[in-house]
Amino acid sequence: MDASGQLMMVARRLNGMGGTTVLSKVSLVAPNEREDIHLPSNTKAVRALCVKPYTRHALVASLGKKLVIVSTESNTTVHTYDLPAPAWSCSWDINSSYYVYTGLQNGMVLCFDMRQTSTPVEIRNGLSCNPVHTLISVAPDSSGTRTLLTASQIGICEWNFGSSEERPYLIPESTNEGQVCISLAHSGRDDVVASFRPKIETSTQIAISQSPSMSCGVEGCHVVYKRRGAHSYQKTASLVAEVDSIRLPKCSIINKPNHSPMFVTANEVTSDLVLHDIYKLGVVQRLKTPKNQIWDVKCTQIGNSSVMGCSSGEVVQLFT
Repeated sequence: MDASGQLMMVARRLNGMGGTTVLSKVSLVAPNEREDIHLPSNTKAVRALCVKPYTRHALVASLGKKLVIVSTESNTTVHTYDLPAPAWSCSWDINSSYYVYTGLQNGMVLCFDMRQTSTPVEIRNGLSCNPVHTLISVAPDSSGTRTLLTASQIGICEWNFGSSEERPYLIPESTNEGQVCISLAHSGRDDVVASFRPKIETSTQIAISQSPSMSCGVEGCHVVYKRRGAHSYQKTASLVAEVDSIRLPKCSIINKPNHSPMFVTANEVTSDLVLHDIYKLGVVQRLKTPKNQIWDVKCTQIGNSSVMGCSSGEVVQLFT
């Protein structure tokens, strides 16, 4: 969602057109107003979509080994980057209009400069070959390095770009034996929330993944961390919770004026959006969705109101 442009972007695959993928631009002021932006051919399924406020640009990471930048003003493609592996996540740099990042299926993270086309300016290998399913740009420290937080099966990593540090730092507090990290949310300040579920043996995981109907709820947990600085994180709270046995749940953090931040996570087993007070981790509210497959959850601030968008099935819901 783009609060400055008062619009929401939704990725859709059109029926009867060879699986063509489009971005639907929906007005937050008049939700019935919609325009479609066609993505380049062979884009395939979209794994992540990020809108850059004020610049009128959207960043698209796809399984077609492409990272695409589109203009939400002219409804055209600005850049298309070919990638060495399918993209699972993406992010704009929080302090720069030029740098963009993508996390790949093979564990790599790439940085591109929009002023230079075609090739990445930095390529970093991960600590494992697991997909980087979440990637977030966070405020840099006093050294001016560009910092990312990523999540994959092994836990949460901090990456510093524009520095001599070539390997990511695995946050020790996020490595839980017998569990895998399945989601990550950042408040834009110092609060980080990660979710975990029990590790599944590879042979079992493959068998289950081919039968989505066998997805069920298992006992996992949500963990809150406080970011104290570079390579410094403190675990402050945790909560046992029901999580999906297969899918990666969508989550976000709502920064509401004069209130504690709220952590929202999608429970696809019950078709709920569950809102927690981030400091007490108590359940504040449960919101129903029409489908049990929740594609995405995003939050933004428009004026004095916090707005949350949820895409599930063919339905997009807005909550304030």
